[in-house]
Amino acid sequence: MKRHKLLPLTETMHYILLALREPLHGYAIMQVIEVMSNGQVRIAAGTLYGAIENLLKYNWIVLVASDDPRRKVYHITKEGLAVLQIEKERLTHILSLYEGGNFHEED
Repeated sequence: MKRHKLLPLTETMHYILLALREPLHGYAIMQVIEVMSNGQVRIAAGTLYGAIENLLKYNWIVLVASDDPRRKVYHITKEGLAVLQIEKERLTHILSLYEGGNFHEED
């Protein structure tokens, strides 16, 4: 996959894509992200829906059928999973640099 203008992902988009490995509606996405981040990340509704708009535009997520017509439910696509894999490889490489002996913590 060619490098996309949204890569590297923002923390918000990263968490949304990770959360949407299972179908969720907006409020549930916010709750899952808060749990995944150990309470460190809380996404406001405006931020969430702005990011969802971009993710839909780039076909990284899709709208799926819902039992509740008042709620929009989203799910990650194959392309979205591929983006997560690219990001995982990038972050794994960065983390390996910490362990490669080239990083020294200050006392």
